[in-house]
Parts: sequence; C-alpha cells; structure tokens
Amino acid sequence: MSRSPDCLLWLLRSTPSQRGCTLFIISFKFMFLLSVMIYWHIAGEPRSQGQFSNLPVDVPCPHLAPPARYPSTPPPGNIFFLETSDRTSPNFLFMCSVESAARAHPESRVAVLMKGLPGGNASLPRHLGFSLLSCFPNVQMLPLDLEELFRDTPLAAWYVAARQRWEPYLLPVLSDASRLAVLWKFGGIYLDTDFIVLQSLRNLTNTLGTQSHYVLNGAFLAFERHHAFLALCMRDFVAHYNRWIWGHQGPQLLTRVFKKWCSIRSLGESHACRGVRALPSEAFYPIPWQNWKKYFEDISPEELPRLLRGTYAVHVWNKKSQGTRLEATSRALLAQLHARYCPTTHKAMRMYL
Repeated sequence: MSRSPDCLLWLLRSTPSQRGCTLFIISFKFMFLLSVMIYWHIAGEPRSQGQFSNLPVDVPCPHLAPPARYPSTPPPGNIFFLETSDRTSPNFLFMCSVESAARAHPESRVAVLMKGLPGGNASLPRHLGFSLLSCFPNVQMLPLDLEELFRDTPLAAWYVAARQRWEPYLLPVLSDASRLAVLWKFGGIYLDTDFIVLQSLRNLTNTLGTQSHYVLNGAFLAFERHHAFLALCMRDFVAHYNRWIWGHQGPQLLTRVFKKWCSIRSLGESHACRGVRALPSEAFYPIPWQNWKKYFEDISPEELPRLLRGTYAVHVWNKKSQGTRLEATSRALLAQLHARYCPTTHKAMRMYL
C-alpha cells in the first residue's frame, strides 16, 4: 500500500507546530535538490563551450623536436591530466595547461586521460584542441576507463556503489578519486586542467601544495608509485566518504590525512614529515581563490616576476573564472601567462577569438 495517503493524513491531523516543522524540512530538501541542479547547470559544462562551434579543427604546428616513442603502459614520472566527464572539447585554458606542461617537460610523457574518448583504435574527434595538442610529440590523448583505473584499489567497491546511486557532486568526486588512483598505480605528477606550468616540476616528489593556512589542495600532486600516503588517502576516502559535503573527498581529505600522517593538529605545526611535504601557497596558489579576478586585471611585465616569485605553476580557479571574457592581446595577468608559457594556444586565441 502506498504511504503517501498516510503521510498526508498525518499532516492534516498533526498540530500546527508539527506541520510547520514538517513543511520546513520538505522545503529545505526541495531547495537543496534545486540548488544542486542549478549548480550543475551552471558549472557542469564550461561556459566557453560555444566558442569553438565556428572555429577550424586544424591549426599549424610550431617547430618542435622530433617525436619520442613511449611504451603503452605509462612509466613512472609521467604528467597526468584527467577529464572524468564525457566532454571531449578542450577549451583554451585546458589547452594551455597541457601545452605549458609539455613545454616545461619535453623529456616526459604528458598523458591526457579523457573518459569521453572511445577506446581501441578509434581516431580522436576533430576539434581545435586535439589538433593543437597533437603538435606536441610528448602529449598523448588517451581514453580513461574508470572501472579499470579503480580495479585493485580500495576505491573499486566505492565506485561500483557510487554508480548505483544519485551523487550530488559526482564529477568532482570522480576527479578526486581518479587522481589518487592514477598516481598510486603509475606514480608521477597530477595537475588540474586549469593550471599553467611555469617551470619544471621534476624535482618535486611526494609533494602537494598548501592552499591556505588551514587547508591543502590536490590540484597538484607528485608522488612515487604505491606510496603509503596515497594508500592512506584512498582508505580514508572510503572510510569517511560523505557525498553531501563539497570538497570532503578533495582538499579536506588531503588535509586530514596529512595531519594524521604527521601526527599534528594544525598545518602550522609541520610542512614536511615522513617523506611527504606540503609546499607553501605561493608554489601553486599564489593568488587565493577569493581574488581570482586578479587574473583578468592588467599587470606590468615588471610586476609579473615579483608576483610569481617561488611559483612552479599557477592555478587559475576555473570553477570561479570560467566564462569571464579574456582579451588575448591585453595586458591582463592571464593573457601574459598564456603568451609566455603556452604560445601556441595563445596564437590560436588571437587568431580565432
């Protein structure tokens, strides 16, 4: 028998205070679900998606070193970018991130793993981003099989369960889990696709970045294969999984695991212990997310080195900045970073935007 009439009858018979409380709870749940739907409508897809609809799918390549050959299984020391949604249309910031990493590490393979790419011998989609990134001999665009990635890790059972239920923050949580699994299995460097790499990251091992005085961030991670810290992160991911709290499996997870790893109560007590270190915020997050608009403000070329002193790579906070118009020929900080560290992408922006 349906319970709906019983619930309605209870509402009619209950006292005004009980009805008010019940209606408040129902309204709260409805507003929460509505807010999640609005969030994914706004942030789930890049707002710049339409900028490629009328653009050519091929670009001229710059003169680069001859292609290197790499084995089919990633060796230790690769640089990884992950796309855990089905999107197969890299925007200009995505392209700049990969190009800057490829230029800073010509001897390393830069593996871009995308869930939406077909497996087997299927060719890449015809798209400006794939054409541009194919210019770089050390960049490989590869399909991402999440079930295979999580196999033989503590995340395997979690992934099976997550696919069978509704998850309010599925894509961010998949991204958080995937970066742990890929570094656990292969070792190397992981970067979010809204980073611009300024210099080689090769001397960074078993390292992550500090976002603020209170929290670490996993947008950059560099770890050896099968490192115990990553194993602890994956176990914590499953043991303390909470799908309702944004960042609980991301920055908050890394922060609480690092504190446990170092036996500390606050990040101010230690920045390195037991072979793992957390670099200061200027290393990867020189501009806090609260000040993301600074990337779109004009800056003098003389001020640029001072602002980025001690910085390995710049996180642009795309979740906040996506959709903000950038003039490629302006003196905005982000435009200057494009021109200096991903010139091929910057040239395409000047030609087609």
